[in-house]
Amino acid sequence: MAAVMGIGRFVYTPILPVMLEALGLTKSQAGIIASANYFGYLAGAVFAMLPLPGGKRAWFLGALFASAATTAGMAGADTTLAFALIRAVGGFASAIGMVFGASLIVERLAARSRTDLVWLFFAGVGAGMAASAVIVAGLAASGLGWRAMWLASGAVSALGFVVAAALVPSAPDAPTAAGASLGKSQPRALAVVTLAYGLFGFGYVITATFIVAIVRASPEARPFEPLVWIVVGLAAAPSVLVWNRFAGRIGALQAFAVGCLVEAAGVAASVLWVTPTGALFAAAALGGTFVGITALGLMAARTMTAGDPRRAVAVMTVAFALGQIVGPLVAGYAYDWTGSFAPSSLAAAVALLLAAALAFSVRKAA
Repeated sequence: MAAVMGIGRFVYTPILPVMLEALGLTKSQAGIIASANYFGYLAGAVFAMLPLPGGKRAWFLGALFASAATTAGMAGADTTLAFALIRAVGGFASAIGMVFGASLIVERLAARSRTDLVWLFFAGVGAGMAASAVIVAGLAASGLGWRAMWLASGAVSALGFVVAAALVPSAPDAPTAAGASLGKSQPRALAVVTLAYGLFGFGYVITATFIVAIVRASPEARPFEPLVWIVVGLAAAPSVLVWNRFAGRIGALQAFAVGCLVEAAGVAASVLWVTPTGALFAAAALGGTFVGITALGLMAARTMTAGDPRRAVAVMTVAFALGQIVGPLVAGYAYDWTGSFAPSSLAAAVALLLAAALAFSVRKAA
């Protein structure tokens, strides 16, 4: 997870400001490149739901290898189209790695009655994000440019591939009850939650893509630029465990709504409170919520589905991915028109408030 998601998917954020300055990219071009990655993620998530030949371990390791290769491959690109194509393939690999990796790990933990350790798997996302910040900051301090940053990130991802290949055994997959009933079917409630999940995808992704660029543009907050993405990663690492325990007390859907409210505050702070304190608060609010909320939304959807939940998870993933695709495009073009990320970020905060309201409405209707 650290390699295929934390680095493979999110290292673009700390490298982006360096690329913008070196290549003279516009914010709309940066948004296109980011959205290409999310489009690839959408395609990969849908593809992973199909009946595929070969074992899960082979797909999992293939995805890790492709993620490392595309991460390093960004160093050899020069045009927006080339960047976008490479990032799209990388996003596809991230989704495959996430789906098959989660399946492999959860099956093995369930077979050993240790599903309480699932949060460690998802903690890899935050750990990889923090590692990517350290890599980029270290190379920047050494005077190296964006190409070296992509190459180094790819090398670390390749190390993750080697470690995963050594640790994940090639034993046969544990049998699963494909048709097991997980709850009472609630199609209307599921439709509302799916809409909320799509709004959440739009709400978090603008800040997740551009927060480092926002901080760099502020003379007061710029010295904290390397620290901001580290805070996001460190806050993300334990967030699934924290939100899981919170959901155990008030319910997954209610915890989802509270998480959206917290994240809305952080997204708004990223553009309204651009000081060292505000930037660190925004980073902590983003990192401390988005991975946990992602898991909570899927948990809530599964409880509303009778039988095999794969279709519900697929629909939720599509809604989430569509929100992610739209967000960077809107933010990039809005910046080029207005010279600020404030309009799009505040729109994202409103989207998160709407997501929370929709989740609470389901609670009242239940």
